[in-house]
Amino acid sequence: MQVTITAVGPDNRGLADPIVHYVTGVGANIFEIQMYDRDSEHLFAMMLRMDWPTEKESIAVLRKHLDEIGKLKSLSIRVWARDEHKRLPRLAICTTYRNEIPLALLRNIRDGRLKAEAAIMIGNRDSCRNVAEQFDVPWRSIGDSKGEPDNDKFVNILDEFEVDYIILARYMRILPPRLCWEFAGGRIINFHHGLLPSFPGFRPYHDAYSHHMLTYGATAHFIVPELDAGNQIINQTAFTVLPGTPLTDVIRQGETDNEPTCLVEAVRRVVDREVELHFHRVISTSK
Repeated sequence: MQVTITAVGPDNRGLADPIVHYVTGVGANIFEIQMYDRDSEHLFAMMLRMDWPTEKESIAVLRKHLDEIGKLKSLSIRVWARDEHKRLPRLAICTTYRNEIPLALLRNIRDGRLKAEAAIMIGNRDSCRNVAEQFDVPWRSIGDSKGEPDNDKFVNILDEFEVDYIILARYMRILPPRLCWEFAGGRIINFHHGLLPSFPGFRPYHDAYSHHMLTYGATAHFIVPELDAGNQIINQTAFTVLPGTPLTDVIRQGETDNEPTCLVEAVRRVVDREVELHFHRVISTSK
């Protein structure tokens, strides 16, 4: 069974060794291992993807042993296996202001086009709370009066609801590196309302318009700590406007039509296992 392990904690010596030695000693076949030592934050992080021999030891036992290593080494260790539970993948839909994308995701889940479960909606603003209530999805607020998120609370909610994939549906805050590593390995899907790599940043419609572009678009990608990195793109969609189209019309068309289509299709590709993230690159798993 394919298993992803992440370990994050204060930087120190010999943090990876006990994890690697334990899993290989049981008979795991390691496909990928990446380690990060961020001196500026004194942060150690590791992501390990492997084939785990469940006939020798269950995921529950693996998790128990790694919890013990985590306590010994002051590491936060997570063990995630998509196939551990016989259920639909559980999504956390994360929002700030705009409701078009969460509405599209929830409608596609309701209608069976997305084979997933909306386990929780999370917002650093309360603008989309009514969407959660409309679809009977639990809602949690993590933002203060200025919309600044409590990232520790964020992580606790993800664990509480046993989330498989985190969907940043126009969630307008940058995730800190620690959170990205804790759910590394293709579990965080970000949405950017511009075509990458040409138009990164927070105002891609305005930037493209200032360059007199007639084609606009959106990008959904697996997240890594670098903002809007390009090699992790899952899906891009674009639309063309006539010369002289006002910027307000461009934005309206993008937000109401193009953006929801882009992210819904990206989530579908992930939950249907058509794509995965390997070595920071999207690969096709379709046979």
